[in-house]
Amino acid sequence: MKISRRSFLCGPTLAAVASRFPVTASLGSDSRARPNVIVVMADDLGWKDVGYHGSQVISPNIDRLAREGVELDNFHSYPTCSPTRSALLTGRPPTRFGIRGPLQYRGDRGLPRGTPTVASHFQGAGYDTAICGKWHLGMRREFGPNNYGFRYSYGYTGPWIDSYTHLTTDFEGTKDGIRQWHRNGELLEEEGHVTDLLTDEAIRFITGKRDKSRPFFLYLPYSAPHSPCQEEGKWLEPYGGSIENVSRRYVAAAITHMDDSIGKLGEAIRREGIEEETIVVFLSDNGGPSGGDNTRWLVPPRRYYMSYGATDVLSDNLPLRGWKGQLYEGGIRVPALIHWPGHLKPRKFEAPMLVCDLWPTLAAATGTAMTGREAVEGRDLWRVVTGEARPEDRGMYWADARNQAVRQGNWKLIHFGPNLEEGRFELYDLADDPYETKERSNDQRKILDGLKVELARQMSLDFL
Repeated sequence: MKISRRSFLCGPTLAAVASRFPVTASLGSDSRARPNVIVVMADDLGWKDVGYHGSQVISPNIDRLAREGVELDNFHSYPTCSPTRSALLTGRPPTRFGIRGPLQYRGDRGLPRGTPTVASHFQGAGYDTAICGKWHLGMRREFGPNNYGFRYSYGYTGPWIDSYTHLTTDFEGTKDGIRQWHRNGELLEEEGHVTDLLTDEAIRFITGKRDKSRPFFLYLPYSAPHSPCQEEGKWLEPYGGSIENVSRRYVAAAITHMDDSIGKLGEAIRREGIEEETIVVFLSDNGGPSGGDNTRWLVPPRRYYMSYGATDVLSDNLPLRGWKGQLYEGGIRVPALIHWPGHLKPRKFEAPMLVCDLWPTLAAATGTAMTGREAVEGRDLWRVVTGEARPEDRGMYWADARNQAVRQGNWKLIHFGPNLEEGRFELYDLADDPYETKERSNDQRKILDGLKVELARQMSLDFL
């Protein structure tokens, strides 16, 4: 039976399609002995937007997690929001589900119903599961997080949010403000800054709302520092003498606000006496945006957004090349770490890692067995992260609506064009040239041809 694009993304055939790729977790004899997992995701955090990468941004709590844990120095996401969130949840490239960019308000698309996720994996292993934050994998209720393995959900559905009204914009339609703040799919009105509300709810889950007879999986995707950055004076004051550009100052303030919240989360974990029983993962969903013309999507109603003028300077991805939305390293290589005191020795992990790897890696770390691995294309890198095994060369694949890229070992090929019959190729040796300054396709024809074959193979597996 031929499945149409619409029915694949929206219809009842999804359960049948997803059932071809079962991924389940083994409950085991005592799930209570397993560690908790918290995945914290920043939104649009650039490579040099954290203190431990030499930034002027103040982020002591994130820096401490990196210093005490395993710094994932070569971690890659996808170039925009929805694709990375899809890859995190499914362990598969987002283009396998037709997700090639941010899903907007009026779209009738979302993550296909019935798709196994890291949340459903942990739920099947006896974990309590929750999300507090940004979803951005479909704004219609049938695409909400409670349908994908999360017992409890709170926050907003995406794609961006006003920090105080909690509205988004009907980007493709009337340009009106749209309600999206919810608890378990039910819209609600609350007062407060989005960063504080998400943090407070996450702490309430850890300290009271969860089932304490079981371990928990908590996904905490913040809105910071995604535009619009609306911050109180106390978060701006530390930058009055160090960051001259106003919009960059607000981005820094949003990061410091989020960092302070991560510190409060850590305090709650310590008060509960579960710090050594809790794995914390931190990452960004993509590289940082440049500002200027690249923020034209901040459409009316302007009154809901920033009052300080043009967003001419936002993130800092140096020394990497490129920005959010691009397949250069600045768009896809992001700050990331894993923290588990008493279990992981502090170190810098320099082997390439992709966001798709988090599910199988966390499954191995928690001892929750996976079956049906044909559905999950990410790799279990837990023994490599801990230093027990040596890293092996591995492939990576990215694509959006216009361009594609593939990496094998240290060689990375980017194709600019909607299909391989048109456009241009750029080839880089990331071992010798991590900042992508020397294009090598003319003097490395054999490597170029081999990566073209791999790119074509990957593209053939996508849902178009």
